Amino acid sequence: MSARFRPEDRIRKQTDFDRVYRARIYAADDVLIINGQANGLARSRLGLSVSRKVGGAVVRNRWKRLIREAFRLSRDSLPVGIDFVVRPQKEAVAAFEPIRRSLVALAARIARRVEREKPDVREEKSKMKDQTN
Repeated sequence: MSARFRPEDRIRKQTDFDRVYRARIYAADDVLIINGQANGLARSRLGLSVSRKVGGAVVRNRWKRLIREAFRLSRDSLPVGIDFVVRPQKEAVAAFEPIRRSLVALAARIARRVEREKPDVREEKSKMKDQTN
């Protein structure tokens, strides 16, 4: 897998952000807050939401660069097929290593929750069978 962060690795459309937020699947720690939702693709995508509450433009852009770099370098450790929307915590400090550790740990928690939320295929088939009888 390429280590590049390509346009197809990003969430850009508001409808995609809204879909992730509507799913209400999230995990947080003292560094990041991550929302997630299955995307049905063969790769995970990253969306960033860094508000002015975090700081001025320089601080916000630093957060975005560090989160993108953590995503890019940790891609092998991240679950596949999930859209992640990442936000920094209000009082957190922008440092690469804590962001990378937090991203990997929270993404794993999101993946477990997304897996739990998926309807079981067997249950779907049995419901369909019951409806036909």
